[in-house]
Amino acid sequence: MTCQHIENILKNLKEKDYDAYLLNQFTNIAYISNYFPTSFAFCIIKDDPIIFTSKMDMEIAKNNSSIDIIEFESFSKLNEILKEENISKIAVEPSLPINLYEKFNNDFDLSIETFINNERMIKSKDEINKITKATKIAQNSFKELNILLNKSKTESELAYELGRIMRNNGAESESFDTIIATGSNSSLPHSTPENKSLGEPILIDWGAKYMGYCSDNTRTIVYTEKEHEIFDIVLESHNKAIKSIKPGVKCLDIDKIARDIISEYGYEKNFIHSTGHSLGLDIHEAPNFSIKDDTILEKNMVLTVEPGIYLEGNFGVRIEDTIHVQNKGKIIGDLEHIIN
Repeated sequence: MTCQHIENILKNLKEKDYDAYLLNQFTNIAYISNYFPTSFAFCIIKDDPIIFTSKMDMEIAKNNSSIDIIEFESFSKLNEILKEENISKIAVEPSLPINLYEKFNNDFDLSIETFINNERMIKSKDEINKITKATKIAQNSFKELNILLNKSKTESELAYELGRIMRNNGAESESFDTIIATGSNSSLPHSTPENKSLGEPILIDWGAKYMGYCSDNTRTIVYTEKEHEIFDIVLESHNKAIKSIKPGVKCLDIDKIARDIISEYGYEKNFIHSTGHSLGLDIHEAPNFSIKDDTILEKNMVLTVEPGIYLEGNFGVRIEDTIHVQNKGKIIGDLEHIIN
């Protein structure tokens, strides 16, 4: 039986008079079929959906995919098969690389559509359970690491150690490369851990992946009076944004609430990223708590809230939690906000 996700996308295709929808991104294919490619693959959503995959992936695809599988031979052969089915007008996912777009563009009428992105915005009960489990693994691992008792180790050593503990506790991998940024490095939102002893403050951004689903948290350990001052502003922004989350509110309004708090204290130029993002099979998904995203929140969306203030060359503070949209925003996990 065709899964509900495919049925929804088929309705989208019919409404816009498309013959098929082309997916290439691994997580999109996994979302639709339960098969996670390891090499490359193309999923064609139509009345009888099909996945073309590499020879290397045929066994794993046959064992896992809920959609029929064909071995990919060549683009010309793939295009020939599609033409034989009278497919001419194809919607493509927004993430399709331009070099692959060009492989199809000469033979078909292509248009970019966000059908798959929109479908992935609302999480099922199973998806939320997996994100919650990933968060629990990550948070328990962070407590086990006890960074304050390991200040003699380097940023790199602690980032590696946290990844090891998460795997020991049931994670299949990290959601992304762990960030441990200390001293002036903490003013870089995406700092890379260095082979140097820990400075102050200590910013940790980490996540675990469980059964394909990601978690994401950030904590900052502060020391000086100025660091505590910035921490309190960021925490106020974080808390008020979460308190404002509920179905029917636009994402950009949540971003504004968080940003206005920081602006009131004169640090608007030091909040240099969006307030948050959705997550799931990917660490960054749609929608986003950003100044331009007017998506209306719905129940069972899952997004992060992560305001930050970054004082260039000095230090930065970011606090991040993952929120399940119910009748109001509910924080996933139970990790305390850290103040040293």
